[in-house]
Amino acid sequence: MRTLLQFDFAFDGPWGQDLEIACRDLADDIAAQPGLIWKLWVENRSAGRAGGVYLFETPEAAEAYVVKHRPRLAAFGVTDPAISSFSLNLPLSRTTRAPL
Repeated sequence: MRTLLQFDFAFDGPWGQDLEIACRDLADDIAAQPGLIWKLWVENRSAGRAGGVYLFETPEAAEAYVVKHRPRLAAFGVTDPAISSFSLNLPLSRTTRAPL
């Protein structure tokens, strides 16, 4: 069952292109995560928030990523990320053109 995972946390930057440059190696590592279908990188500079929205093949793959990523975020100074996991309703998502 496909699983959507969301991380959201306070963030002071870098933003935009500077974040892209700073996180190239991290993005490559995330792309190689077993069970990952895709990730959206999200940032809200005015609110001082950033995070990611991920789609995994299974709940187990999503949980394995949480176990791996939580300490990595802590190393960046992110100590209290909001983490949410959701099952998908695939028929309704397909109707509304979700990229599945």
